[in-house]
Amino acid sequence: MFAEQRIKLNGGELIYRPNYVSDDEHLFQQLQSQLNWQQPELQLFGRRHKTPRLVAFVGDSGVAYQYTGHLHTAAPWPKSLDNLRDQLGRDYGFEFNCALLNYYRNGDDSMGYHSDDEAELGSAPVVASISLGGARDFLLRSKNTEQRDPQKIMLESGSLLLMLPPTQRFWQHALPKRKRQDRPRINLTFRQILTTIG
Repeated sequence: MFAEQRIKLNGGELIYRPNYVSDDEHLFQQLQSQLNWQQPELQLFGRRHKTPRLVAFVGDSGVAYQYTGHLHTAAPWPKSLDNLRDQLGRDYGFEFNCALLNYYRNGDDSMGYHSDDEAELGSAPVVASISLGGARDFLLRSKNTEQRDPQKIMLESGSLLLMLPPTQRFWQHALPKRKRQDRPRINLTFRQILTTIG
């Protein structure tokens, strides 16, 4: 039985469950070697920059997702992630049809503040985030500029962070650089895309 922590936010709720994935090291190595990792470019202030991490996108046939200024079509589910998706459905009752994966090669790779609130995710998105590899700080800050003190959660390998509605509407999250972190990390974010192509 795993300890589960519910974190109440002013305009949101999180569930943090350590040790959710028991074979985390094996799964990390599988994903690291088997997925088609890419490094898209971002347009910022008139200049193009490579994203400070590698990404992969998997899901059901016909699922596509617009992020980093590009339309990404889902690659087929690896068996290991399809099984993990089924486990999340059994444990929490949410359906997911895709997973966006971020590969942080070291502490220089990062993710800036943002919300997972794209139109394709609907008005009340649920995001299930699973961490593999090196532990990293996960920061949250309210979109209310008068309540900007960030909250920090240390995401350990094998852990699950479930972000429940309406968290994405009122909060942003980030994974900042950590210069002393040299252990790579893979983050899986399971989502339900409401529109498909093809």
